[in-house]
Amino acid sequence: CDLVVFNLYKKNLSTSLKRSKIEAIFIPIKVDERKKNIGTVSTLSSKLLSFNIDRKDTIIAFGGGILGDIVGFTASIVLRGINYIQIPTTLLSQVDSSVGGKTGVNSSNGKNLLGSFYQPKLVIIDTDFLNSLPRRELIAGYAEIIKYGIIIDNRFYKWLLRNGSKVIDGDQRARVYAIHRSCLNKSKIVEADEKENGIRALLNLGHTFG
Repeated sequence: CDLVVFNLYKKNLSTSLKRSKIEAIFIPIKVDERKKNIGTVSTLSSKLLSFNIDRKDTIIAFGGGILGDIVGFTASIVLRGINYIQIPTTLLSQVDSSVGGKTGVNSSNGKNLLGSFYQPKLVIIDTDFLNSLPRRELIAGYAEIIKYGIIIDNRFYKWLLRNGSKVIDGDQRARVYAIHRSCLNKSKIVEADEKENGIRALLNLGHTFG
């Protein structure tokens, strides 16, 4: 769990897991770009193994894109691959990084150069998490939403011209529609080119545009 997100929502998460009769151990991580490295992966892996996990267990990534990338990569290498679920809590992670199976961390040679393509078993998106985000974070995520309209979905782009401000300002119906449409568009590209040998490179436009 992202430490900040965990402190905000730990009661809700704990209640939800208990209601579903899921036994969980929480590992809060103070996350920022500097922590997105192989050292954090090593520390997280050691903690997971200390709990004697096996391949029947499941890891849940609860936080934004950085946390999701770290946990996804860790899940792909611990015990040569263990099931994991993404619960993204930022707009950017809900429409982009949690979907598609790209995981990884930074190295001294550059950003996201250590990683793997490893698909989560499930992605759970709840727009209520967005209500606690600063406007700057919402705009960062919205740049990724615009990307899908530009590269693959002209009809969606025209919808965004009329309704984009609603997504940023908190209209729930607009947010649900924009997130759902973004994930559908990304899934089409990922299904065609999961390992980024061709058309999936278009998805990098969002980072440049943002």
